[in-house]
Amino acid sequence: MARLKTHDEALRQRLINRAAATVFDRGTAALSLRQLAADVKTSTTAVYSLFGNKAGLLASLYQEAARLFVARLAAVSATTDPANDVVRLGVAYREYALANPHLYSILFVESAAQFESKEEGRRQVAEMYQPLVDAVSRGRQAGQFTDELEPEVVALSCWATAHGLVSLELSGTEPPGLSIADSYERTLRAVVVGWRRG
Repeated sequence: MARLKTHDEALRQRLINRAAATVFDRGTAALSLRQLAADVKTSTTAVYSLFGNKAGLLASLYQEAARLFVARLAAVSATTDPANDVVRLGVAYREYALANPHLYSILFVESAAQFESKEEGRRQVAEMYQPLVDAVSRGRQAGQFTDELEPEVVALSCWATAHGLVSLELSGTEPPGLSIADSYERTLRAVVVGWRRG
């Protein structure tokens, strides 16, 4: 009879989720593998078996956060209106952040150097950024966006707008009387209009 595998993907996912919540609440310094194991009601042996050490766990946290983010953006299918696709990607960005604030924080608030090597971190950022660059490039080819700047620059301004609004919303520092939930998409559309070809 085959031996039951106790250190499975379900346990790995529970450990990642709990570790992400700890980092979100108290930072990476507060993450203890012994306490994490106790919180998830498993052994420290299981944690070491799955991740190797704390550095391995932190790298896995970043990789999981990036994987889910890339998957969320990939769910935004390309249409014949690339400018609108840019807005839809921005909406997906916010949806990911609100659904996964602890993972969003790992990707975009904490220093990536705490989780990944510099090279791997850069590779994953490029992968996260590429769908937006692709949408802007398609928009430029369709005559929707200015050709005075590279698609990467236009995409960066759209990304920065989404990031800024989401960060304000998550931190509870919205301007008084102004709901980001109500104005988010309109703000993204205004930025997109600003990059339209004149």
